Amino acid sequence: MSDTSGLHDHLGYWLRRLSDEVHSRFESELSRHDVTVSQWGVMISVHHGHDTTKAVAAHMDIDPGAVSRLVDRLVVKGLIRREPDPASRRTVRLVLTDQGQALVPVLAELADRNDAHYFGSLDAGQRRQLEEWIRRLVGQTHPAPPPDTA
Repeated sequence: MSDTSGLHDHLGYWLRRLSDEVHSRFESELSRHDVTVSQWGVMISVHHGHDTTKAVAAHMDIDPGAVSRLVDRLVVKGLIRREPDPASRRTVRLVLTDQGQALVPVLAELADRNDAHYFGSLDAGQRRQLEEWIRRLVGQTHPAPPPDTA
């Protein structure tokens, strides 16, 4: 027997387990609509007004190249299209297609149900507190993404 802490003694272990479970269940639900969690992130970001690759990347806190590849896949699926920006020849806007716009509320409901499955036992105050703690911890270990400028 060792007095060294064990695997289950580490909060990081439990956070990873929870994250893996939340992600895996949501991925399974989204797969019925041929969308991944990352693609869903792009779609909901565009839906909420982040309409350039740069803006989506900043909002999701991921590399713009990764967003571009995700958009490529969503274009092939007919869920997003790229449009030139009439105000700037160098800017390309991301727009949900009619099919994408129709799918967003369906996927948002799946996201809400997934959250309820894992966090529904928390009352509103507990949920806000948990989110605040997580945001604070992430903010202490990871710099905030740059503000949306596009």
